Amino acid sequence: MTDIDCYHEQLRRDAQFLCTDPRMDTELVDRLVLQLNRIYPQILSDKEAHKFRNLSIPTKVRLAELLKHLHGKGEEACHEFYSGLHIHAEDVYSSLPTRVRQREIADPKRTKNVTVHPERFVLNDRGPMFFLSCFSFVVAIAMLYYYGGETLRCTGPLLHCSAARLSKGAKDVFITYAEVGKQKK
Repeated sequence: MTDIDCYHEQLRRDAQFLCTDPRMDTELVDRLVLQLNRIYPQILSDKEAHKFRNLSIPTKVRLAELLKHLHGKGEEACHEFYSGLHIHAEDVYSSLPTRVRQREIADPKRTKNVTVHPERFVLNDRGPMFFLSCFSFVVAIAMLYYYGGETLRCTGPLLHCSAARLSKGAKDVFITYAEVGKQKK
């Protein structure tokens, strides 16, 4: 089954799905009708477009009539409907039964239990221990800043020893405070 000669048959198979899918709301149906009317007036005339955009008729009924109308117009009309659906609602287009079946035929090794997970945005993947160590470092710096005068006199050698495993910036801060503490003696 190729894409070129099967849109007519695909629309017949997908019509039930499209009429029951809640994503096919009034706004989407109107956008599809307007696209077919404005870009392809030979497929959907102004009078027909007005009929399919009548809000006094429920959306599901209008959609069913539109699909029946397009099916009667032939292969090109069905193809243009699918193109519009692909442009305006790619999620609906990709979940059509005929599209799902084509993907399964194209990739038979693919498992049927594949679930699509929405992409997670992770700001920091290092975990809670990294956060706690950073927080502890900031608290230590704050304590040194506020109580540095008395504390640093007796902790100078400890700060020099502690700074050995830190980064260059943190090492400089510790050593500077240790030197300031020695000068205040």
